Amino acid sequence: FAIKNRFRHRSKMFPKREHWLDWASEKYDKRLITQIKMVLKVLFLYIPLPMFWALFDQQGSRWTLQATTMDGNFGAIQIQPDQMQTVNPILIIIMVPVVDTVVYPLIKKCKINFTPLRKMTVGMFLASMAFVSAALVQVQIDKTIPVFPTAEQSQIKIINLGTANATVRFEPQLHSVNLAPMEWTDYVTFETSKLQSLNITSGNQVLNESITLPEGERHTLGIKTTATRIDILWLFDNVTSKPEEGKNLIRFINNSPDVLTNITLGDTSFGTLMSFSASNYSLFSGGRRDTITAINNSQLCSVISKSFGFGSAYTVIINECNGTDLSVEYSEDIPPNSVHMALQIPQYFILTCAEVVFSVTGLEFSYSQAPSNMKSVLQAGWLLTVAVGNIIVLIVAGASKLSEQWAEYVLFAALLLAVCVIFAIMAYFYTYVDPNEVEAQLDEEEKKAKKAQELYENETEDVSRM
Repeated sequence: FAIKNRFRHRSKMFPKREHWLDWASEKYDKRLITQIKMVLKVLFLYIPLPMFWALFDQQGSRWTLQATTMDGNFGAIQIQPDQMQTVNPILIIIMVPVVDTVVYPLIKKCKINFTPLRKMTVGMFLASMAFVSAALVQVQIDKTIPVFPTAEQSQIKIINLGTANATVRFEPQLHSVNLAPMEWTDYVTFETSKLQSLNITSGNQVLNESITLPEGERHTLGIKTTATRIDILWLFDNVTSKPEEGKNLIRFINNSPDVLTNITLGDTSFGTLMSFSASNYSLFSGGRRDTITAINNSQLCSVISKSFGFGSAYTVIINECNGTDLSVEYSEDIPPNSVHMALQIPQYFILTCAEVVFSVTGLEFSYSQAPSNMKSVLQAGWLLTVAVGNIIVLIVAGASKLSEQWAEYVLFAALLLAVCVIFAIMAYFYTYVDPNEVEAQLDEEEKKAKKAQELYENETEDVSRM
């Protein structure tokens, strides 16, 4: 109504009013208009707030994904990536009383006027620094991620499963590898188009083999020398990235001379493996140790596996089933995560401190500046900033062309830092009000107006009697 009324009276012949809402005075009482003015002043300060929630709510998404690329081994306890989110509520329980009883009183003793809006500004700054900390952790994680082949490359890992030394020569690239018995290489990268054949020499045996490999893939070459020939086993790994969610990929090679049946790791069965054959990879949860079992001629053999860590891939080589003992070796295809999840604690701590001084103070400030009948409106506005923050994450993540996760963390930190400066300027020009004083003043004005109205009516009545 105020906008419509102002448009109707846009001519210069009508005097200007102090606030655009004052144009609603013809229809609404002064108390309601004043209360809406107070609410709008606070809602105007809400405009920069969604950026804070855009960062804060990434605890459950990007920070959890970051934890899946980290080591959750805390000694006797194995922490799963999604369990790291519990750090925030635990720190909240600790930090709220500490900040209220220790930090704020110390700041007050230093004679610093730490107003609610200044607290919220500090909260924004701390949230920005939390993402800088997350970016630094991500840089360390990226250093440990193995290099996978591009679309024009192939990677080959060679395992000598025999009892004699072996020399493998790739042609025409002239790359040569010498391997002792039960020794293996890391993945070697080749230009697929230039990879034509290989030459294997072991003992008195020589093997020449032409090769055609699909591009952009990893492959494993198993070599085993017998008295009469050299046997080879090609395994197409079909793995071009680390396992997601901190899980592990495990497969088996039967290097024993016998057929092994019912090979299992924990509750997962790999079926039957002929001699010098391999299984496919199977996915397992991270940080676990399980029992490996196999049956050879009705004899059950078993062994407790090593801990595979988080985010790894292993080839388990079964050499023999001797009595009830299973002899195995572990070839690491993808190294487990080596950056510890504990390195996420500083960023959680900083973000929790930001939440304490921003969220708690923000709600307290909103309620202190709102009229008694408008508090629910501000609560709805506060929740709306959270929803808009989640939308901002989708927009920024979709619009940015950053391939590195650490760069995206820095981008979010920079955006919040810029918004923090804008909010600080807005807060500088904000004038605090006491709703109780405003209400009392309105009550007083209404009493005076009522008294004047009664006096006017009495005078009118006296005149009419005369």
